Amino acid sequence: VAGVLKEYLQTECDYVTRVIPDEVPLIVAAVRQMAAAGCALVVTTGGTGPALRDVTPEAMAAVCDKVYDGFGEEMRRASLAAGVPTAILSRQSAGSVGRTLVINLPGKPAAVRTCLDAVFPAVPYCIDLLGGPRLDGDPARVAVFRPK
Repeated sequence: VAGVLKEYLQTECDYVTRVIPDEVPLIVAAVRQMAAAGCALVVTTGGTGPALRDVTPEAMAAVCDKVYDGFGEEMRRASLAAGVPTAILSRQSAGSVGRTLVINLPGKPAAVRTCLDAVFPAVPYCIDLLGGPRLDGDPARVAVFRPK
């Protein structure tokens, strides 16, 4: 995730990695801590499938103030277009906790790239709308959308 974001962004950012067990209270606590610390973007990977241990969407429901269904819809569409028929089983999503945008990605590295490619153009503007810092994309790598 950090590697892809570093490709996309011209803005200098700090990248923090945490490994959290697949347990709703622990995921909720980690997301809340990162939001309270002022992170503009929190990205999770894994835990979005139909398996019993996949509980990231349940943690999102418990922690987010708002949910942005379009992110999950676009990530599933991009995965289907990439030839992944099981994309319909994925429950990736996005939401916000205060001024923090939280995006849930699948756990497979190739799927992370596919999904971030699909939704990242909207991420900086979403963070703008939440009152977060301005993030500028590298126009050679990604076409960030902001209305004129």
